[in-house]
Amino acid sequence: MQYERNPPLDETGLLSDPVAQFERWLADAQAAGLVEPTAMALATVAADGKPSLRMVLFKGLHEGGFCFYTNYESRKGRELAARPYAAATFWWDRLERQVRIEGRVEKLPRELSERYFHSRPRGSQLSAYTSRQSAELATRAALEARVAENAKRFEGRDIPLPESWGGYRLVPEAIEFWQGRPDRLHDRLLYRRDAGGWRRVRLEP
Repeated sequence: MQYERNPPLDETGLLSDPVAQFERWLADAQAAGLVEPTAMALATVAADGKPSLRMVLFKGLHEGGFCFYTNYESRKGRELAARPYAAATFWWDRLERQVRIEGRVEKLPRELSERYFHSRPRGSQLSAYTSRQSAELATRAALEARVAENAKRFEGRDIPLPESWGGYRLVPEAIEFWQGRPDRLHDRLLYRRDAGGWRRVRLEP
């Protein structure tokens, strides 16, 4: 496969702020009609050094950090508690582009988690309230029974935000923009944060 859907990625065509540049590329991905342009692969590392990877949904920026939400007691939550660093990758196949982000992870303020939780469909709120994410489950029926029980319990009332559920922000220390090019001579431009702000370098493909 030859990657040739976009022109070369030139330094002069990129913004000096990589977060703003990401927003520009995300808008391109959303305009391209992708099924889930906000999906990102999130990698964490356990206390014993073993990595794990899963897809999560990017839920906007907060103070320059890339936000996502989950159960704090899930596998990724436990790993982030032990080692609060992560890496994320967006892949937009129709644009032949990817963005890689690395940095530390912090919990979002609870009021932001409250606001997002109650913006979700009620069924999603029930699922988040009910699920003991990443715990072993005997049967699907047992989970569905707990959901039904909580639906009845909160009938006519707001579903409270669980203490074990909320948001994180990935605060970038490095952001790489990758543009596919013919013959595997891809363009890779990396922004690294240092004391003076962001420094940009080109990487070999």
